[in-house]
Order: sequence, then C-alpha cells, then structure tokens
Amino acid sequence: QANPGVAEFYRLNHKYQTHEYVLAKEKEYFGLTRGQKGIWEAADYLNTLVDDSDPDTDLTQLEHLLQTSEAIRRDGHPRWMVATGFVHDLGKCLCLYGEPQWGVVGDTFPTGCAYSEAVVFPEYFQDNPDSNNPLYQTKYGLYEPNCGLDTVKMSFGHDGYIYEVTKNYLPMEALYMLRYHSFYAWHRHGAYDHLCNEQDREMLQWVLKFNPYDLYSKGHTKPNFKELKPYYDDLFAE
Repeated sequence: QANPGVAEFYRLNHKYQTHEYVLAKEKEYFGLTRGQKGIWEAADYLNTLVDDSDPDTDLTQLEHLLQTSEAIRRDGHPRWMVATGFVHDLGKCLCLYGEPQWGVVGDTFPTGCAYSEAVVFPEYFQDNPDSNNPLYQTKYGLYEPNCGLDTVKMSFGHDGYIYEVTKNYLPMEALYMLRYHSFYAWHRHGAYDHLCNEQDREMLQWVLKFNPYDLYSKGHTKPNFKELKPYYDDLFAE
C-alpha cells in the first residue's frame, strides 16, 4: 500500500510536469548560473533537506551519499563509480533553490510523447494538460524512432541537473548512471525502448549496476565521516 504522502507527491508531479514546464526549468537551471560550490560544500548544503519521496531512512543526505559510495567501493568498482555514488543526489540542491520536491525528486519519465503504464501512478497523468494534446499522446510524440535518450526531454529533476553539472568530468557510463537513475520505467520495466538508440542500450547495464547501491545501501550504520574524508578528498581532486 502506497504511503499517502508519496501518492500525493506523484499526483502533483504528474499533473505539473508538462513538456513546457520542462523546457522552462531547463532554461532556468541548465546554464549553471547559481554560483559555485565544492563537493563537500554542496553535500553540506544538501544536509538541510528531508526528501519526501524517500520515507525509508533517517540518515542525513551526506550519510546516504557516503553509504552509497562506500558500498560501491567495498565491492571493488572503479574509482569513477565511487565518485558517481557520492555525487548522484547532489542535484537535490534544487529544492534549496526554491523548487518544490515534486519537481526535483521521484521517478522520471519522458515528456512530449505518450505516457507508459510502467511509470509509477500512471493514473495521475490524466490531470496533466499534455494528456489533451494529441501530438504528445502518440507513441513517438515529438521524437523519431530510436532517436536516442539524449534528444528526449525527461521530466525535470535532480538527475538531469547533476548530469549537466558533471558532464565534462566523468566517463559516459557514470553520466548515464546520474542522468537516468530515477528513470525506472526504462531500466526496471523496459519501457520506452522505442526511443533508445544502440548507445542507450549498451549503457543500460551501467545504470542497472548502479541502481542497487542507490536503493539498498541505506543500512543503519552511520559512516565515519572523519575517517573517510581523506580518501574522498583525493578522489574529488582526481
């Protein structure tokens, strides 16, 4: 049974995340004009946020980031993947810039084409004005078959934002993990494959590799920040 708060969250998300809304928010934020922060500063800033879409944990945001990256490190994955685990949720700082949580966290989905039943709470899309736009309600909508996810306008949120911030610094595998880690309809249910190109299909394995760490690394042992800091200082510098 869904948590009533989570259901309300998705009702708002699906109602207001129109294609036009996404274009406006990308224009507002993807120029990255909000000033600069180091990675620790950004994590510290994020610590003031409580994520309404994630009722499972009483850890701070910084502790969740460290648990995720430490689980990846423990399993012997490459250093770039450890770094990806640490930064994956830093885009949630959008909430602290004044964006509502329904516009920052939660599952993501393509806009400008028909909604998939595989998206969580698909019934709430009936309140989205795009549901009445015949152009947006065909299988491909604004897109071409196998156009590639890079050309698809995803619902706005922290995934797309952290991708914009990190795209010049991390390998492609990492960027897919960041950009699509909340796109569950695709990586969990196989929806929207008709929009994917060969590169997307090849990179899917990396998104799937990353996902368990995001979802299931939330143990009860709090990471020892002081002990871990020197390792991460080196990693971020690299």
